[in-house]
This record gives sequence, C-alpha cells and structure tokens, in this order.
Amino acid sequence: MPVRPILSPLRAHVSGGRAKGPDLHSWLWVSLLFSALWGQASLQCPDSCHCAWDTATVLCSDAGLREVPEGIPPETVSLHLERNYIRNIPESAFSDLVHLRDLYLSHNRIDSLASGALRHLGPELRLLDLSHNQLRQANREEFGSTRAKTRLYHNPWHCDCALQELMETLNLEPETVNGIICESSGEHAGQPLVKLLDSGVNFCSLQRKTTDVAMLVTMFVWFFMVIVYVVYYVRQNQAEARRHLEYLKSLPSPRKTPAETDTLSTGF
Repeated sequence: MPVRPILSPLRAHVSGGRAKGPDLHSWLWVSLLFSALWGQASLQCPDSCHCAWDTATVLCSDAGLREVPEGIPPETVSLHLERNYIRNIPESAFSDLVHLRDLYLSHNRIDSLASGALRHLGPELRLLDLSHNQLRQANREEFGSTRAKTRLYHNPWHCDCALQELMETLNLEPETVNGIICESSGEHAGQPLVKLLDSGVNFCSLQRKTTDVAMLVTMFVWFFMVIVYVVYYVRQNQAEARRHLEYLKSLPSPRKTPAETDTLSTGF
C-alpha cells in the first residue's frame, strides 16, 4: 500500500499548526495500522512450518518433524502436524494453545500419549485427528475432558476395559468409528470395537472375571502350600518320635545289685 497518500493528511496537520478533526482521525488510523503491522512482524513461526496469520493457521505438514515443534503462537486456531514422524505427545505440548479449534495429528508414528497430554486443550477444540498412528492403548486421563469430534481409526488398538471406557467418553466421529479395530484382543482380534460392544461384549466385566479367577488361583495355591507344610511338619515330628523311641529301646537295661536280689527272694 502506498505510504504517501496516508501520510499526506499528517503533513497538512503539522503544517497547519492546529489540530483538525479529519487530521486527528487520520493520525489515529495510521498509528493503529503501524501497530498492527509491527505486531504481525513480531510474531514468530516455528521452524519448518508456515504460518497464515490472517486465519491463525500453522501448517507443519510433511515437514519431517520427529516431535511437536516449540514456539507455536498462542493465538493458533488450526494446527496441522499430519504426515510427520512424531512418536509421542508430551504433557505440555499444547498447554499454551487455549484458542485451538482444529488439531491434525494423523499419519504420524504416535504410540504413546503422556498422562494429561490433551488435557490442556481448551473447550473451543472442535476436531482432534489421531488417525493413522501406532496407538495401542489409551485411557480417559490422557484425553482429559475434551468434547471435540475425535478420530481414532487406523491404529493397532488392544481392546480392553480402559479403551472401552474411553470410547464411551469421547465424541467420536460417527463415520470413522467402524475403523477402530481390535488388533490384539484374543478371540476378538480383527473386529471393530463398536460392533463388539453392540453385540454385548463387555471388556470391563471380562477383566473383572479374569481378576477374580486370578485371585482364586492364588488362594488355592496358598492353601495348598499350607497343607503341604502341615503334612510335612507332622511327618517330620512322627519320624523324630520314632527315632527317639528306638533310641530309648536301644539303651541297656539297669543291672540289679545282690542286695536287691536277696531282698526280693526273701520278701524283705
């Protein structure tokens, strides 16, 4: 934008020697314009990323990143981190992004989420994309109280009680929910989790049954060991008693003296 036309009212204001309404308005407008331009120039964009300041969008897709970059502007509304090599999400990764609405993390190598890693995401979050990663397990503590539409499909999930509770808590995207497949869950491997739950499978009750069986087995083993010890103790005591009795029998009987013999024969 040419600077001369904007500054011309300012020159008129200065040369006139007195303040005029239109000149003062132009001066304020120029000040605001320069403040906005200076503030925009002061913003920093993370390395390997492109920032669109007009839409508050940070584009870090296909950037070869191995971790969430530092220095993401706090005003970011949409953050694209898809198609990188990110493996884990630390707890403080998004703690400053209180205005974030869309978070794209698909097509990475994420296999773990720190406890509360997504807890700091504000209530404005609308979309959370974690599809096409390496997640096997997750629980409610890692996601916090987010109500964003969530994508979890195309991950090698191990279906258990924690994942079932998470499924019941999150606002999953309906058209992708059938893509949440149980990859390592015994007889349920290869089946969509939502269909298993609809058919009546309850991983939480299965876990409780497994725990009850384990407790029963532990009690049985403990009881069996007590019985074995008691039997061993009794047998050891019996063997000791027999050995002691045989020892007493092996002792020579005491010999009688001649006086005792005469006394016995004469009857005093």
